[in-house]
Amino acid sequence: MLKSWSAFLQNSRQERSWHRFTPYLFLLPALLLLGLTVFYPALQAFFLSFTRYEYDITQPPVWIGLENFQRLLTDEVFWKTLRNTIVYLIGVVPILVLLPLVLAILVNKSLKGIRWFRAAYYTPVVISMVVAGIAWRWLYAEDGLLNQFLRWLNLSQEGIPWLTSPRFALFSVMLVTVWKGLGYYMVIYLAGLQSIPGDLYEAAAIDGSDGWRRHWDITVPLMRPYLFLVAVISAISATKVFEEVFIMTQGGPRSSSKTLVYYVYEKAFQDLEISYACTIGLVMFLLILTLSIVRLTLSREPTSDIKF
Repeated sequence: MLKSWSAFLQNSRQERSWHRFTPYLFLLPALLLLGLTVFYPALQAFFLSFTRYEYDITQPPVWIGLENFQRLLTDEVFWKTLRNTIVYLIGVVPILVLLPLVLAILVNKSLKGIRWFRAAYYTPVVISMVVAGIAWRWLYAEDGLLNQFLRWLNLSQEGIPWLTSPRFALFSVMLVTVWKGLGYYMVIYLAGLQSIPGDLYEAAAIDGSDGWRRHWDITVPLMRPYLFLVAVISAISATKVFEEVFIMTQGGPRSSSKTLVYYVYEKAFQDLEISYACTIGLVMFLLILTLSIVRLTLSREPTSDIKF
């Protein structure tokens, strides 16, 4: 009897230990897919950034150490694209953090036809960037709708070279990014707003906090996790912007609208400088990693001590 009981316990332990590996068996196909499509290419790109692998890609890469990084230090186009990326980051992110929140507050009401307004704000999100870029390129044309409107208002008879001037090209592309992302981030905020109990707003109204003041006292503190989330997502998206630049300006004029991702594409697929493109990509990875670490650090701040 004791032998059978001990054998039963031993089998039970073995069965429990086997069940511990069951979740990993379900994760195994996804991990293999990620390993083949994400992790291995990332490690390969990291290795190629220390080699010379260009033009004749049939030849094996040659180890050159830090030469590619030394080249970065003297590459004026790289520093210009890095500056453009930072300008893009600083110009786009604050707008995409604040303006969608205002839109979400406006459409978070039980009014007749409010769903149509939500759908209208979200429509640019579902439009392909290729279609949006071509449409905005027509709007920005010399005889496009925007310049025609300026002439009609007698503000500029010659029109503004939106995409052909180094002064305006980058900011014109940034406007398309903002227009395309407003609805997406508005939906994120809208989900957060609908999770806030209405009793808090009623209590705030009793305390004299009404109108937009109640949103400053209640909405903004409780929406802090969503604000951090949108800030990081929009920052990473602004760092990786490519389609708008490729469709509308091709990085011109004179590299005034060229970003890091477009520069990587240009070096890798146009100039066939694979190793140097991997080096630029490594710098971009470190920039995105820094933004993610900042987001994780800020999101750990306690929010339970908020007082109303």
